[in-house]
Formats: sequence, C-alpha cells, structure tokens
Amino acid sequence: MSNAASDWAAGERQRVRRPGARPKRPGPRHVCGCAILAVVRPTSPVGRAARTRLRADDGRLRRGRRSRERIRRAARELFRERGFDGATLRAIAERAGMGASSIYRHVETKEELLVQELADLQEEAWARFRSADPHNAPVRGRLHAFFASQHELLAREKDLTVIALRATTYPHQRVARNVLALHDRTIGLIAEILQAGRAHAELDREVDVLAASRTLFHATSGARISWANGLIDEEGCRQAIAVAVDQLFRGIGA
Repeated sequence: MSNAASDWAAGERQRVRRPGARPKRPGPRHVCGCAILAVVRPTSPVGRAARTRLRADDGRLRRGRRSRERIRRAARELFRERGFDGATLRAIAERAGMGASSIYRHVETKEELLVQELADLQEEAWARFRSADPHNAPVRGRLHAFFASQHELLAREKDLTVIALRATTYPHQRVARNVLALHDRTIGLIAEILQAGRAHAELDREVDVLAASRTLFHATSGARISWANGLIDEEGCRQAIAVAVDQLFRGIGA
C-alpha cells in the first residue's frame, strides 16, 4: 500500500469510532470559539431584555404609535360604515394601509380596539370634568357631574358605544386584561373624588373609599351593560346611575 493510501486508511479509522469509545476532546481553538460566541450572543433573559429595551424617542416606538393610530382610525371608519361584524381585521388593515399580517403586531381582535375607544372616552370625560370641576363643590354633586360627563360622551356615538360595552365581556385574554385596566382606572377616578369628600368631612371618617368606589363602579357598569344589551334605553341608563349615587349617600340601614 502506498503512503497516500496508508494515510487515508488511518484517517478513516480515526473517524469511525468503536462502540463505547470516548469522544474526542475539543481542541483549544474550538473552546476559544465557543467562548467567543457565548460572549457575543448572550442568551439569558436579562441580556435579551437589555438588548430589546427601547428609548422613548426611538424611531420604532414612534412608528408603532403612528401605526396604531392609523389602525384605530380605520377601525372607527369601518365600524360606522359596515358595522362591527362587517369590519374584519383584514379590511381594517387594508384601510390603514398595511398588510393583513402586519396588523397582528398591534392587535389580535377587534374587541381590543373597542375597549381602547372606551378608555379614550373615559379619559376625555375626566379631562372635561377636571376643567369645569369646582373642587370645593359637594362630593355628591361632583360624582353626578363626572358620571354625566361620561354618559354624554358615551351617548355621542351610541351604536359604537353599545358594541364597545358588549366587548368588555369578551373572554379573550388580551381584551380581558385591557378591560381590567379600564375598570381599575375608573375606580381610581371615583376614589379620587370620594377621597376629597372625606378630607372635607363630607363623608364618614371611617368610610372605606376604595370599597365605596367599587360599589359605585359596579352599579354604573351594570346599568351600562343593561343599556348595551337593550334592557333599558339611554335615559334609563342615565337615571339608574344617578339613583345609584344617591342611594350610596343615603345608605340602606334603618
């Protein structure tokens, strides 16, 4: 056998290991290469979070905000034109000027868009209330004014509002999370008004402001859900909320 053939046969014997043979230990170059890759490409969650954290003025965040605004504007237009059932996410994406798959980076369901509309209406109602609110007014009157401001905005586009109120009961995880955040925000705003009333000695010093806020919230929410499902009309909803506020202040004890 020639020298070349002998060398080839020896190489083949080294590559084909016997069963149970110990694997060949990596050489120093291989170890160094792995170490370099481990440094360059961190895989820990902390490393990934630090790498993906964006500054508030990052261009990607600005583009994302603009995209979400286009989506919401397109959704409002299509909800009015076609109704909720007729406006698909694909159609909303097309109206917003983006691909059908791109919209899922921002929303997963139409109900998410509706809940966001309710959140925006609430913030607008709160801003109106604060701009016209005499802080030294009686707390009962302030609560009536806040709920009236809310209802005025909700009734401004009744059809969209009714659908949005129904969406708050949609069991999708992301929708439910947004609904809970909206509920917490509402309860917090009511608590702020009640807290001022307690500070001015208009409420019992021992009153649980947060519990009272939750009670008012659930009373008003129940009235609006009844309105959304056709059990009462708009004026009936307004009156039910006003009665709930007055009943809380009167109490139910003998």
